[in-house]
Amino acid sequence: MSALSVSASLLPTNIEEVHAFWIAGGSCDGCSIAIVGATSPSVEDLLRGVIPGAPKIVLHHPVLAVTAGEKFMAPFRLAAEGKLGAPFVVVCEGSIMDEGLAGATGGYWSGLGADEDENGDPQPIPSSSWVKRMSKHAAAMIAVGTCATWGGIPAAAGNPTNSAGLMDFLGEDYRSGLGLPVVNIPGCAPQGDNMTETIAAVLLFLHGLGPLPEFDELGRPAWLFGETVHRGCTRAGFYEEGEFAEEYGDKECLVEVGCWGPVVQCNINKRGAIGGMGGCMNVGAPCIGCTMPGFPDSFAPFYATPPGTIVSSNISRVTGSIVGNLRKMTQNYQNRTAKWNRDGKVPSGWGHVEEPNLIEKVAHFAYQKLQFWNSPKPKESTHGNILEHKMDWKKENGKLKV
Repeated sequence: MSALSVSASLLPTNIEEVHAFWIAGGSCDGCSIAIVGATSPSVEDLLRGVIPGAPKIVLHHPVLAVTAGEKFMAPFRLAAEGKLGAPFVVVCEGSIMDEGLAGATGGYWSGLGADEDENGDPQPIPSSSWVKRMSKHAAAMIAVGTCATWGGIPAAAGNPTNSAGLMDFLGEDYRSGLGLPVVNIPGCAPQGDNMTETIAAVLLFLHGLGPLPEFDELGRPAWLFGETVHRGCTRAGFYEEGEFAEEYGDKECLVEVGCWGPVVQCNINKRGAIGGMGGCMNVGAPCIGCTMPGFPDSFAPFYATPPGTIVSSNISRVTGSIVGNLRKMTQNYQNRTAKWNRDGKVPSGWGHVEEPNLIEKVAHFAYQKLQFWNSPKPKESTHGNILEHKMDWKKENGKLKV
């Protein structure tokens, strides 16, 4: 993470409420849907202020609001002029579109509210205008979703909007009122808890009750995006042993049917989609890199084998065949009791269990020598297993003895 210092004198104290203004650009509203599904913490927890030490959030969201028209827009206007009288953050969903291109033909790409023109007619206010004006007074600017962070699908090759992410729009020298660069929470859509957890951490910092959360060089929460999808994948063991799915629905590693998990930074497999459940690879879908700045162009065509797999998966096949066989051999021995080893037979009525051959016995002998190299090996009782002895019950003096 790059060094970032924030003056303690800039931090507000004893604040009870922080306003959050949600502004949508080029978006499908998927980020809004994802965040209302968060559970740890939930949006309701943030709005009610039940998180210890964190101020309550007053949310201004165009979809979730109970007000409309100018009554809804009034706080936006005050915030843009620096007259709100309370600290606020701006949450951007969707890419920032080049309104100059749309304005050249008398139109606009995305807007929120309206002003009157010289003829008294209402004209939509572009979303980018709100972002630019409010960023001057905001305590923090937070981009949620891959469209807002990196440009995403609206910025894909051939698009007519010249879309960009919030970081591109505001520039590398931008700092919020508290000295923060843009905070980025990517995903298409982002995992809901990733958004609420980051917002809660920033709120604690703004309140002076917590440290500045750790972000990486791209402004992502480092504790959420520091590892690859593959490292948290339930199918990673198959990759290690060189076993790959040939078609969708197979249980093995999905790399050869289009999964980019080994290089994509995302925690969806560890955290799940909603309430700890689901997640792309957990339900059989390959990773298409939706959290990454290169998405979607760099990961096209979707569901095709990534070129790097030609090298990596073939290496895994060679080493994995050896590793997998050795593990299977050890597993077979660990599925036996000491008595079964002495008897040379597994008394299972479910099916026949093959006895180890000479090579397997030699390998297991060497394995145990290493296993107990610095530790005493458990010793069997000198009496053996009680089931090996005949029990001679006698009644003497009214007592049973063996």
